[in-house]
Amino acid sequence: MTDPRNVATGDAAELVDQLRELAGADPADVRQVVTEVLAALDRAAGGTLREQLPETIRAGLDGAGPTRR
Repeated sequence: MTDPRNVATGDAAELVDQLRELAGADPADVRQVVTEVLAALDRAAGGTLREQLPETIRAGLDGAGPTRR
């Protein structure tokens, strides 16, 4: 049986690698994508994710739109 912690760690590492690839193209685009994803996750969680994030990230979520332009 696969340990869920190992799966989560592997998934997180893959996501970081993908973001690093994107950042090479345009870091501002990556920030925008991450902000929009976090905003969508926060909405899906009923606003509870926001409480777990640092203030600087929370402030960025307020202006995040539902889709990327």
